[in-house]
Amino acid sequence: MSSLSIGIVGLPNVGKSTLFNALLKRQAAFVANYPFATIEPNVGIVDVPDYRLDLLCQYVRNDNPRVDKQIPEKVVPSMIKFFDIAGLVKGASKGEGLGNEFLGHIRDVNAIAHVVRDFKDDNVVRAGSVDPKSDSEVVNMELILSDLQLIDKFIGKLEKDARVEKSKEMTKKLEVIKKVKENLEKGQLASAIGLTEDEKELIKEFNLITLKPMIYVLNVCEDELRQKLDQKILINSSEALTICAKTEADLSDFDEEEKKDYLLSLGVTETGLDKLIRKCYDLLGLECFLTMRPKEVHSWTIKKGSKALQAAGAVHTDFGRGFISAEVINFETLKPIESLKKARDKGLVRLEGKNYIVQDGDIIEFNFSV
Repeated sequence: MSSLSIGIVGLPNVGKSTLFNALLKRQAAFVANYPFATIEPNVGIVDVPDYRLDLLCQYVRNDNPRVDKQIPEKVVPSMIKFFDIAGLVKGASKGEGLGNEFLGHIRDVNAIAHVVRDFKDDNVVRAGSVDPKSDSEVVNMELILSDLQLIDKFIGKLEKDARVEKSKEMTKKLEVIKKVKENLEKGQLASAIGLTEDEKELIKEFNLITLKPMIYVLNVCEDELRQKLDQKILINSSEALTICAKTEADLSDFDEEEKKDYLLSLGVTETGLDKLIRKCYDLLGLECFLTMRPKEVHSWTIKKGSKALQAAGAVHTDFGRGFISAEVINFETLKPIESLKKARDKGLVRLEGKNYIVQDGDIIEFNFSV
């Protein structure tokens, strides 16, 4: 995938910009203690944590021992783009707060990280925030109302086109959008209706906000983090990811050893940010395959279930166009051997065709001719 984008949304002052700053590992967003401190969506491109890359670098060096040149020359992790979007308030669909400008930014992302406040701090103004459940309902209702406005704007033309064309596809498209409209009017997100992939494709042009995958991020106090992590907390029937955005921001200033010690003192082994990024990948049905050469170790993001031909095209269009075969070994097979050359000698590198289903952690070298 050329771009993967997640919009961080929620009511004002719930910790969105603090979370965003932690993701960037620097103070990239303007954080202030009042609503609408974020006027334009701050955009940050963040590395996807993957311990396999460091090990692959070592395996490349094992196969190419040199002292006069850096091996590999560069390392390229998979990337995820986060948008810190201005706080939403009740009435945004009618233009309150930043209104339609805010909602327009959300339409551009692949998925939504919906931050809800579950921390107490008298120094941080509650701008409409009451409790996680009601806060999430306010935001979701504004997303629903925005989508209803969009559908109402175009459904008349769609009905006319269906009468004129009288095609099965146009009739089905009208049927699906009416189904969505009916459920939105009942206060139900389009993502919860259970549309098939074909139905989603039919109404793709509407770019509905409520059809985007969403993860709820519960922002808690540090002293309640361990307790809340042990609980399965549901928001609108979805399990929330519990983090402390302030802790994550503090951790960004630590070196790796300090970070590890601090996490242990909190009783956790993984940062909330790593969990969030991994959850976003799961949410969108994504995985990574890898390429390793002396020049470059690279992680590539693809949809789960992608075939070797599609993976080749993700690396370069010529690889896809002139695909011959793919030489494949999974990272877990390579790990105990620590050398791609030795793995080849042992016959562990397989030759696969264009219809091979790529697995997460596959290390692939493509053979092609153009």
